[in-house]
Amino acid sequence: MKKFFEAIRNIFSIEELRRRIIYTVILLMVFRLGSFIVLPGIDPDRLGDITDALGGFGGFIDVLLGGAFSKAAIFALGIMPYISASIVVQLLTVAMPYFQKLQKEGESGRRRINSITRLLTIAITLAQSFGYLYATINRDAVMVNYTFFIISSMVILTTGTMFTMWLGERITERGIGNGISMLIMIGIISRLPQSMVKEATSNNILSFIIELIVLYFVVMAVVMLTQATRKIPVQYAKQQMAGNRGFGGQRQYIPLKVNAAGVMPIIFAQSLMFLPPLLASIPGFRDTTVGLWLGTTFSSYTSVGYNLLLAVLIILFTYFYTAIQIDPNRIKDDIKRNNGFIPGVKPGPQTAEYIARILDRITLPGSIFLAIVAILPSFAVRFGVTEEFAQFYGGTSLLIMVGVILDTLQQINSYLLMRRYEGLMKSGKVRGSSRNIAVAESWQ
Repeated sequence: MKKFFEAIRNIFSIEELRRRIIYTVILLMVFRLGSFIVLPGIDPDRLGDITDALGGFGGFIDVLLGGAFSKAAIFALGIMPYISASIVVQLLTVAMPYFQKLQKEGESGRRRINSITRLLTIAITLAQSFGYLYATINRDAVMVNYTFFIISSMVILTTGTMFTMWLGERITERGIGNGISMLIMIGIISRLPQSMVKEATSNNILSFIIELIVLYFVVMAVVMLTQATRKIPVQYAKQQMAGNRGFGGQRQYIPLKVNAAGVMPIIFAQSLMFLPPLLASIPGFRDTTVGLWLGTTFSSYTSVGYNLLLAVLIILFTYFYTAIQIDPNRIKDDIKRNNGFIPGVKPGPQTAEYIARILDRITLPGSIFLAIVAILPSFAVRFGVTEEFAQFYGGTSLLIMVGVILDTLQQINSYLLMRRYEGLMKSGKVRGSSRNIAVAESWQ
C-alpha cells in the first residue's frame, strides 16, 4: 500500500502528466454531464423504457453510452456513429484501391481519410438519429410540434455526436489514453457502482463475496487474453559504414497478439444476433414452426441456441477481422526492406506463409477464448447474478474496460520511467506494453 501511494505521489509530481490527467477528468465530466441533459421538448416522466423498443440491442447500446440512450439525452447516440463510420472506412481501405492509395500517402492521406470519416459520421448520425427518435420516443412525451421536434432533435443529436468526437480527439492529443475508448469506458464504468449496490442488496454477503472473487479471476483471464503475444524473431543484417564502423545485426521480435481483433468480433456478432428475433416478428412468418422456434430460442441471451450461434459468429469474425488488421505480405515486405529475415525461413513468399501459419494457429485459441468471454454474462445470470452486474463478467463491457485501463497504465508508466520513477508494476512496466508493442504496431 505504501508503494501504491508513493506511485500516486510520483504521478502528480510530474507537471505534464498531472496536467494531462486533470484535463482528461474535466472533459470526461463534461461528457457525463451531457448524458443527463434531456432533449428539448420532451417530458422525461412520459418516456417509459426506451430500450424495450429495440429489444436487446437498445440495452446493449445503453450500457456502452452510460444510460444516455435510455434518457433521450443530447448525447443519446454518443460516439457510436463515429465508430461505425471508422469501421466502414477501415473496411473500404481493404476493398477499394482509392482508399488503399490514400493509406499509403502518409500524413496527407490520413488527413483525407479522417475528413471522409467525419463526413460519413454526420451522414450516419442523421440516419440513426431519425430512426432513434421515430422508433423509441413516445409521442405522448413530446410537448411541442412533432415534426419540429424530429428535425430539431436530429440536429441536436448530430451536434452532440460531433462534440463527443471532438472531446475524444482532445483527450487523445492533450489528455491521457485514447480519447474515444475513454469515452466508451467511462460510460460503461459509470453503471458499475449502481450494479454492485443492487447485487449486494439482492444477495447475502457470502454470495456477493464469492461473486467478487470470481469476477477478479475473470478480469485476470481477460488481461491475459489482451496481453498474450507470440513472438517471431527477426534477424537484421549488419551493415558496414565508412571507417569500418557497422550498425545493425541485432535481433528483434514481431509480437503477434493472440487477440489481434480486440472487441470488434463481439460487436459484429452481437449486431447480427438481433436478426433472428426480427425475422421471427414478421407477420405470416412468426406463426410458422421456424418462426416460433426462432422467437423462442433467440428471445433470451441466456438460451443455449443463442450462445452457441454467438460463439460461432465470434470465432468467424475473429478470423475475418484479424485478416484485415494483419497482412503477412506487408510484414514480409517490411522485413525485406529493412534487410531482415526470420531465422530458418527463406525470404520472400515463404516468410509470408510462415507468418500466416503462425497467425492462424494463435487466432484459433484466441477466438475460442474470446467466444467464452462473450457468453460468460449469460452463465452469470443462470447462477443468480443480476443482469446489470452480470454484464461486467464478460462481453464487450469487460474487454473495453480492460483494454482502455491497460493502455492508460502504459502511458502513465512511460512518463514515470522517463522521469526515473518506479513504474506502477513491480517490474517497472506493464507486461506487453513496452518496446514489443510498439514494434507490433509498426508491423500492423
